[in-house]
Amino acid sequence: MVRKIRAKLVLRLRAQGLSRNAIARSQGMSKHSVIAVFDAADRLGVGFGDVAGKDDDEVYAMLFPGRNEPVDVYERPDWDRAHRELGRVGVTLRLLHREYRDSCRAEGRPAMGYDRFCKLYARHVARLGVTSRVERKAGRSIEVDWAGPTMRVVDPVTGEASTAYLFVGVLPYSRMPYVEATSDMKEATWLRCHVRMFSRFGGSTPRLVCDNLRTGVVSHPRDGEVVLNEAYRALAEHYSSAVLPGRVRRPRDKPNAENEVWQVTKGVVGAMRDRVFGSLDEVNAAIREWMDAYADAPFQKRAGCRRDVFESEELPALIPLPAIPYEVCEWIGGRRVQSDCHVVYMGNRYSAPVAFVGRRVDLKVSDRTLEIWADGARVSSHALLPAGTKGGWSTNRGDVPPDHLWSPWDRGRCMEWAGRIGEHTAAAAAALFEGAATDDQAVDSVLAVLRLSRRYGNGRLENACEVAMRGSARPGYRLVKTILDTRQDSLAGSPAAVRNDDEGGYVRGAAYYAREGER
Repeated sequence: MVRKIRAKLVLRLRAQGLSRNAIARSQGMSKHSVIAVFDAADRLGVGFGDVAGKDDDEVYAMLFPGRNEPVDVYERPDWDRAHRELGRVGVTLRLLHREYRDSCRAEGRPAMGYDRFCKLYARHVARLGVTSRVERKAGRSIEVDWAGPTMRVVDPVTGEASTAYLFVGVLPYSRMPYVEATSDMKEATWLRCHVRMFSRFGGSTPRLVCDNLRTGVVSHPRDGEVVLNEAYRALAEHYSSAVLPGRVRRPRDKPNAENEVWQVTKGVVGAMRDRVFGSLDEVNAAIREWMDAYADAPFQKRAGCRRDVFESEELPALIPLPAIPYEVCEWIGGRRVQSDCHVVYMGNRYSAPVAFVGRRVDLKVSDRTLEIWADGARVSSHALLPAGTKGGWSTNRGDVPPDHLWSPWDRGRCMEWAGRIGEHTAAAAAALFEGAATDDQAVDSVLAVLRLSRRYGNGRLENACEVAMRGSARPGYRLVKTILDTRQDSLAGSPAAVRNDDEGGYVRGAAYYAREGER
């Protein structure tokens, strides 16, 4: 082995003004060695200020690359090609070593072992400076991302296939992962995945490192302030965290998340590629099994496993979870408070204070509640009506004045209205209620008939119900409206005057108009 020249010392003495001969004499070096350092430094444009922070071996390797390395009998791989190949999906060092070994055997040349292969590749990468050291401390950050690969879910009944997306989070220090399959990558899904991730880890960290996706970051200009999604910022504040997006096009700012994405690709997507899942629950059950096995798998280069490091070192360093988990909400702006002191959401009505009638308010909707906000303050709160409910009402007594309190339509209110119109209308309404399985099922049908009085008047509706009752035991809206449109209500047998509350006065019967035609 050639003795190394103390190149850093030579550059320091040269910077102090010593000549080549003076350096050689004072340090007991060969003049040719000093000249070689001078020439190499001049060729590379390197001075002592450029290497002051490096050790002797790094300076020597910089000035004389490849020199003083032991000569071995093994075939040297093309490290540049190996580095490029590692950037492709599914390529690992073990795979490259296997291909290198097979190539050497085919040509009858000796091949180095896997351990030496990895060490020489690491030395090559370090020399090129293509990787950077990322500081890792227990409980300091969580890296999150969406995995590029997806999975298929096939409905066992319809056979319809859908896509399952994978959310990935990792604690960099212990490399403890969290993976969840979702049906979409929307903002609400992104936030709910974080809530469940914090719950599984049992705590949060001061920093959340994410990619520059729209569900987390609105904009990330090269020069200027990062604009975060407000809902994401609120979630981070709830868990005492701060969102720190990685730089644009800099995946090495979150290398652990990128690595876990790759592990998920191999362990979940790759290993389960032939399995058929019927639902997201089945996919997530399989993922939880994989996470447990992955956390318990021993490290390749050190003792223990991810779970051991997490439970002994990282879990105690996490920020305790808040007493109440973050509730994912949706903000809907610009809803007008109508004259009945209610706003409409998903076909249902929720009350707001009477003072806000005619104004536009914002709705904050969560999985269980609906809040009405105005001028930056909450003015009313409601329990969200069950999914699938249409035409429902949620009224707070304090929002609506006593004389404006709304009461739901029921059989009693419907029969009271029908009775004010006339006995035949009341009989038709009663027939509709009797023919329904429950009163609630008949309310809409009865109201549809009674509202015809607003267009045709109470008198004509009463006569039409009389005619309808003769031909049907259960007269409905379609039959009564047809009678009115074709003026068959003039055939009613009782031309007695019927009080018309809408028009005032009395309505003449059909016989009156028949006599008028004879004149």
